[in-house]
Amino acid sequence: MHKKRLSKVRSHRRASWLSRVWQNLSLRWHATGKGPLIVVGAIGLVFATFGYVMYAVSAQQDDIRNLTCLALNVYFEARGEPVAGQYAVAEVTMNRVASGRYPDTVCGVVNQKNWDPIRRRYVSAFSWTELTPMPEPSGEEWDRAWEIAEAVYYGPRAPALDNALLYHARHIKPSWARGRTPVARIGNHVFYR
Repeated sequence: MHKKRLSKVRSHRRASWLSRVWQNLSLRWHATGKGPLIVVGAIGLVFATFGYVMYAVSAQQDDIRNLTCLALNVYFEARGEPVAGQYAVAEVTMNRVASGRYPDTVCGVVNQKNWDPIRRRYVSAFSWTELTPMPEPSGEEWDRAWEIAEAVYYGPRAPALDNALLYHARHIKPSWARGRTPVARIGNHVFYR
């Protein structure tokens, strides 16, 4: 019986102590001027909003930059190919981005250069990036390349060449193609995993 009473007294003291702490905090809150707190909160909200807007603008600019690189790659690599071939070039580019073995941005993949010991120079992954100056893309072919790039970049179209990372024109026989199994022949290109 004595233990129960002692437990009740301790519980009452704890509740009483907690009540006093809460009361003191409440009194301080009501007695303190809130002007500085409101100013600090407003400034924090402005900085947070500004940071979010800057992040969103930066992400959108990255998307536009990568989409432009993808459209340029489709245009210069496959503008004379059937539409399926243009989609395939865009898919290979995006598959490289996703693979982990190539740069992790579309522009990085499109502009990638590797050392070629035979030629003793850096060689581009896509030959058109070595040519300068390039003509300005225009016309229906550019519009189509942009539409294809958007469809592949944003993903509403199911990929036809899952995991295809390489391709070449049919009229050449690159040494890297030996021992690889082609997964598709579309237009003038052969595609490989």
